[in-house]
Amino acid sequence: MTAIYKRELKSYLTSMVGYLFIFFILVLTGIYFSAYQLSAAYPKFEYTLSAITFAFLIGVPILTMRVLAEERKQKTDQLLLTAPVSVSGIVIGKYLALVTVFAVPMAVMCTYPLIMSRFGTVEFASAYTAVLGFFLLGCANIAIGVFMSALTESQVIAAVLTFVFLFAFYMMNGISSFFSQTSMSTCVTFGLLILAAAIIIYTMIKNILISAVIGVIGEVALIIIYVVKSSIFEGGIQKVLDVFNLSGHFDNFTSNIFDIKGIVYFLSVIAVCLFLTTQSILKRRWN
Repeated sequence: MTAIYKRELKSYLTSMVGYLFIFFILVLTGIYFSAYQLSAAYPKFEYTLSAITFAFLIGVPILTMRVLAEERKQKTDQLLLTAPVSVSGIVIGKYLALVTVFAVPMAVMCTYPLIMSRFGTVEFASAYTAVLGFFLLGCANIAIGVFMSALTESQVIAAVLTFVFLFAFYMMNGISSFFSQTSMSTCVTFGLLILAAAIIIYTMIKNILISAVIGVIGEVALIIIYVVKSSIFEGGIQKVLDVFNLSGHFDNFTSNIFDIKGIVYFLSVIAVCLFLTTQSILKRRWN
């Protein structure tokens, strides 16, 4: 894994991709830092971090699009898969190289509260709590980008998929507001999702009997739960969508809250994405 990490890190630091990502993050941070802290004299660095979360929508797809897609396109993934290292070690090594690149602008950003302290009083605990949350948010976004890169051999498609998913997660508060919180509407929505899941299962296994049985069991169970206790469905869609609301979990860090649940959430997103990436590579290997 160490060899993979060094190889990937060297490739980013000897090409323009890593430097462009670092430059992009630092330029946006500098612009908002100048506007909020230096010009408007806001004493809270959290405002700047909260304002530049959209940077991940552009920076992360560019940074992660080649990490696995290029290996697959050039067929060099076959060399990696036959190397004396596990697939999970390969994925973690590549991911840690990306996190290291992201850590470079984060290290520079850690000096901003120190700069602010030269001009007034700064709440360092609040500022660095927000920095921690921003770093975890970036790591989670990078993990999503790595998973998208593992699904295709086209760097363009990997970048587009990463952008679409990150944009959907970024807009999750707005998306959830479109859905009604009533029990009936939530139950109908879940019923449609079960039907869609049965169709997807059929396209994967080509067995209509198994797909139909899964769909019928799911719909019947849904109806029984609704009849027994319909109140359990109230706001259910919003609760499900909140799981994918990355920015929402970051908001607590910008509100001077050291959110343990938020830390666990971001680490869980990273672990799930890396696990899915590993399984995607293993599936291709056996195929």
